[in-house]
Amino acid sequence: MISIENLSKIYDSGTLSVTALKEVSFQIDKGEFVAIMGPSGSGKSTLMNLLGCLDLPTAGKYELEGLDIGNLKANQLAEVRNRRIGFVFQSFNLLPRATALENTELPLLYGRVKNSTEIAMQALERVGLKHRAKHKPTELSGGEKQRVAIARALVNQPAIILADEPTGNLDSVTGEEIMSLFHELNEQKVTLIIVTHEEEIARQAKRIIKMKDGKITQDKILEETSC
Repeated sequence: MISIENLSKIYDSGTLSVTALKEVSFQIDKGEFVAIMGPSGSGKSTLMNLLGCLDLPTAGKYELEGLDIGNLKANQLAEVRNRRIGFVFQSFNLLPRATALENTELPLLYGRVKNSTEIAMQALERVGLKHRAKHKPTELSGGEKQRVAIARALVNQPAIILADEPTGNLDSVTGEEIMSLFHELNEQKVTLIIVTHEEEIARQAKRIIKMKDGKITQDKILEETSC
């Protein structure tokens, strides 16, 4: 599903060049649950941006479902982001004046999908929030907001879901509930990639990729996951 070969990213400000990613290579198969770990400055956020088609590499190759991302134009990248990638952020990124249903429906409206309201409601039901569809973010708990964000990420049935510190703004109990939901989705063959600095969260994945100074230092398949 994902093939990364010698991927590098250099940020050049004119007077200073910073190499954020150095010839990174790996593959991720459909249905995997992968955690990407590393300290600040390790390159994990840069890698997340590249995987999410929010940025393009300086060198190397990224293929998503056989599509060479490096050859795409800006409008094509936007289409890939909307159709093939679901994003879950630490800060939820919900529109404050929109209901849970309307927030979930946004990617469908962007893609001009028919029956968008019905499909969005199904996504909310999938994460256990159908009964809160008409509530706005201010009326939802932190865990419910993150569930809405996950429903929005799922609504287009993307190839992968990228989650950036998805439990970072949640208490430990709510964080466990969100991770339990991720496990349920992965059992349904949803491909998950989580970026986290928390070892406890990473150990719940089926594979951990550790990074430091823009390089992969460890790529380990876990024998057993814990919920």
